[in-house]
Amino acid sequence: MIPFFQWTGLSFEAAWVVSTIAEILLIALPVMLAVALVIYADRKIWAAMALRKGPNVVGPIGILQSFADGLKVFLQETIIPSAANKGLFLIAPIITFTVALMAWAVIPFNSGAVLADINVGLLYVLAISSLGVYGVVIAGWSSNSKYPFFSAMRASAQMISYEVSIGFILICVVLWAGSFNLNEIVKAQKDHVWLINGFVANPLLFPVWVMFLISGMAETARAPFDLTEAESELVAGYQTEYSSMAFALYWLGEYANVLLMCALNATLFFGGWLPPLDIPALYLVPGLVWLLLKILFFFFIFSWVKATVPRYRYDQLMRLGWKIFLPLSLFFVFAISGWLMATRYGPMHEAGMVSGRTYAAKLCSNERLPGLPTCNELDAKK
Repeated sequence: MIPFFQWTGLSFEAAWVVSTIAEILLIALPVMLAVALVIYADRKIWAAMALRKGPNVVGPIGILQSFADGLKVFLQETIIPSAANKGLFLIAPIITFTVALMAWAVIPFNSGAVLADINVGLLYVLAISSLGVYGVVIAGWSSNSKYPFFSAMRASAQMISYEVSIGFILICVVLWAGSFNLNEIVKAQKDHVWLINGFVANPLLFPVWVMFLISGMAETARAPFDLTEAESELVAGYQTEYSSMAFALYWLGEYANVLLMCALNATLFFGGWLPPLDIPALYLVPGLVWLLLKILFFFFIFSWVKATVPRYRYDQLMRLGWKIFLPLSLFFVFAISGWLMATRYGPMHEAGMVSGRTYAAKLCSNERLPGLPTCNELDAKK
């Protein structure tokens, strides 16, 4: 976009600023529109599984219901509790909503179609997603109310419990792909197993994906892990004292996080913008279409689980995170790194199935091995 804005007469610096803002809006506005539509889809899926109709009054088949709800909360009065810390009370939902949008900066929508194609994209996502808990904790504390405060404590414990296992799961993906760049991770999944584009077809990475999917539900506080807003215990959790647009920002932030987790599932394990199979005809479909279809598939899974699985108790939530997922994710880190050392990086691979001792002996005797330099050649390079 920078050359286009330079063509209009702007300097390079001004063109860079304008193009960056335009690219941010090109991602943020469709994400916010998608949030409104997936809220409608969420309610329709729940209704269908309960043999109900769901939203069906506002607009054709009720598709404008989310926009009507948005207009309603926009026109409502913002009520701030008299004992609340007003500054923190108002800034908390802004933090949640802003952080939910920031992580989309490194999601690749097609080959090279990414706002910030940075080498540490996966670390950026992990860092940004961990900031989301601050909006919840600040809301619980600043409300000066018991139930929101209990909810904030639950949210922080839940976030820590599942971020640890998610970190080890991401290490497994990085080990196999050899990069933290999300574009490179997608490319590493091309024709991975039997023409399948995606790490999910790998027997070592399939269990890792299952853990990532469940941990993603816990990370976004979706049912059956929505202990932070368990209405039978905490009224509405950290949102209890919120109304009007402040409440709507939490709603938008929650669904933006859910869509982000769906996009990460598609990007890290299902080939991202690649088609499901490495067949030339499938590449005629734009990569953006494949990515959106995968995101919708995962969103359906999230809604399906929310509509059918009962809520966990808090001790069950902690047990799953610390006693099951953490040891399992650690085990797969060791298993995958050991497998890669034996088959990709180890002496068996580099020296053509030659043992480590034989490899070292032959290397130092300047006897050439396939694809490897001799000691003299290494010295000459130095």
